[in-house]
Amino acid sequence: MSTQITTAFVEQYSSNVTMLAQQMGSKLRPAVDVETIRGKNGFFDQIGATAAVARTTRHGSTPQVDTPHSRRRVTLADYEWADLIDDLDKVRMLIDPTSAYAKAAAAAMGRSMDDVIITALGGSADTGVAGGTAVALPSSQKTSTANQTDGLTVAKLLSAKYILDNNDIDPSMKRYIVCGPKQIQDLLNTTEVKSSDFNTVKALAQGDINSFMGFNFIMSTRLNFDATNTDDRLCFAFTEDAVKLAIGSDVKARIDERNDKSYATQVYYSMAIGATRMEEEKVVQIPCNE
Repeated sequence: MSTQITTAFVEQYSSNVTMLAQQMGSKLRPAVDVETIRGKNGFFDQIGATAAVARTTRHGSTPQVDTPHSRRRVTLADYEWADLIDDLDKVRMLIDPTSAYAKAAAAAMGRSMDDVIITALGGSADTGVAGGTAVALPSSQKTSTANQTDGLTVAKLLSAKYILDNNDIDPSMKRYIVCGPKQIQDLLNTTEVKSSDFNTVKALAQGDINSFMGFNFIMSTRLNFDATNTDDRLCFAFTEDAVKLAIGSDVKARIDERNDKSYATQVYYSMAIGATRMEEEKVVQIPCNE
């Protein structure tokens, strides 16, 4: 056999593109209230609770009960994604990456949408006639941080449930918990093997179910750490109407030829969205040590 046969060896390359590990699309959009708006800002009016007045005299004056009104403002922000594929590069490739680029762009848009919703859950909400007053999530809507070494525990879930129940939240409203993978692991580590809680959380971790203690669980790796206690991941319990996702322009895709870029193919995605917390009483922040 010739010692020079190695020069005839060939290399084989796949004709497929594999997407690397990443969150594909938005996980939180189905869990919030979505509304289409027009304009730079959107305003959402609210009516608060009132109390009936006891009638103590016959033929007395009709009482006037002033109904409290409030308003929340959402400001739209524009998001874009674009990349070019040179036609001359396609000649040198076994694949046409256009479709894979479009999938990557759509996934990026979904992740940005989740970031906007998470910011609305824990950030300040613009309220007032013109939305000029920033309202922070009060400490009464946060579970205790007395033990800084605790992750997500059954006790914290019970505390979040109590806060929502004590706020007279409509029981027909769906309730959600958004947390990270570490928090699911915490729950498994803090429940006894023989308990029904453990079996339920185990099924939750395996993806067999998505609910526990009245909450639908959404697992996200995009939750932020607390700026002060930097080891605490900020998870949230909330109702389906707690956050308003305003969409000025939903996710749009265009794949066009660019004559100003040597006729390269451009994959372009865009959207205009904003979000606000509609009511503090419907959101509970749960710090979880990691």
